[in-house]
Amino acid sequence: MATIELQISAAAALLLLSISSVGNAQLIFDIMKYGATADGVSSIDQALLSAWKDACASATPSKIVIPPGTYPLGEITLQGPCKAPLEVQLQGTLKAPADSAQFKQDGWVTFQYLDGFTLSGGGVFDGQGKLAWSQNDCNKNKNCRKIINLRFNFVTNALVQDITTRDSKNFHVNVLGCKNFTFNRFTVTAPGDSPNTDGIHIAKVDGVNVTDSNIGTGDDCISIGDGTKQLHITGVNCGPGHGISVGSLGKTRGEEPVQGVWVKNCTITGTQNGVRIKTWPASFPGSVSDMHFEDVTMVNVGNPIFIDQLYCPWNQCKADIPSLVKISNVSFRNIHGTSSTAVAVKLTCSSKVPCENVEVGDINLTYSGPEAPAAISECSNVTPTFSGTQVPSVCAKEA
Repeated sequence: MATIELQISAAAALLLLSISSVGNAQLIFDIMKYGATADGVSSIDQALLSAWKDACASATPSKIVIPPGTYPLGEITLQGPCKAPLEVQLQGTLKAPADSAQFKQDGWVTFQYLDGFTLSGGGVFDGQGKLAWSQNDCNKNKNCRKIINLRFNFVTNALVQDITTRDSKNFHVNVLGCKNFTFNRFTVTAPGDSPNTDGIHIAKVDGVNVTDSNIGTGDDCISIGDGTKQLHITGVNCGPGHGISVGSLGKTRGEEPVQGVWVKNCTITGTQNGVRIKTWPASFPGSVSDMHFEDVTMVNVGNPIFIDQLYCPWNQCKADIPSLVKISNVSFRNIHGTSSTAVAVKLTCSSKVPCENVEVGDINLTYSGPEAPAAISECSNVTPTFSGTQVPSVCAKEA
């Protein structure tokens, strides 16, 4: 009996190994075989679209390979649903048209309606944004061009790993309507003065992870929009930029709640803000809950800890009318380092819907500038609970 059971067990293991091997097999679609050339001049639009069409139609998991080299690529949408999991392995550099007038839509490369998608390979999406930055007037023009390097719309069970986005004209990445989506060893790079170049903007998602990544740009490293649920940001280096921000929220009617955000083991360097929740005054109703910021190092950061319910960047709002976005169940734990502004902790909540259940624990932030001997805090419409040390003393006297 023991011999028979051993034989059955060995057969089962062999079957599982066979299934695993089949599952890991991929059909390879090399764009060079579709007429692409790595001469840095010839567009690969048609070659990539043709490779995508064949790979997406394959019932076997497939991989599109873009070998080392430089490839001009125009505005393109790579769309599913596909019959099997699909990977794009970018080993080279893709270059966007420098002139915004060559775009009809608001995205350069869009991936959408996919399940089981991987983007990998160590390659670069170069948005060539310098010309667009000089023409950016989004602070006064609601119809300004917002051309985003990478759009992921309604993509499920996805991994973006070992990829760089460089010099996007506007946001680098927009993630919308996605589920179970991970960015790992992801790099965003643009000058600190490049306008509106958020690193990763996330909205209406459920289950997104950003891990072990480096984001340096001209706006928020990661911006978190309405409808975000279960977002984990771990091991991210942010800077330059505007920090890691929830919001801004409340500007549009019908925004969905933001619920469940964890920012942990991150380092923020030389940014305008650190970890921040921002809502507009005179806002539409909304809610933000279960926000947790833990084990964060600040290096010469303005406003390291910031709840800002008076967010009004261009003074185009009614600051005297309170925000109606409710903020609750927020924790700031083990946040330490240096602040480039005297107010290291600023909790400015709404007078109409005060913040509730805010916890501050083990804060140690020192002021690195010349204007005051020590960092201070400012608070309004919030009564936090405390644990551990508080440097500076937080909300010692409510404003």
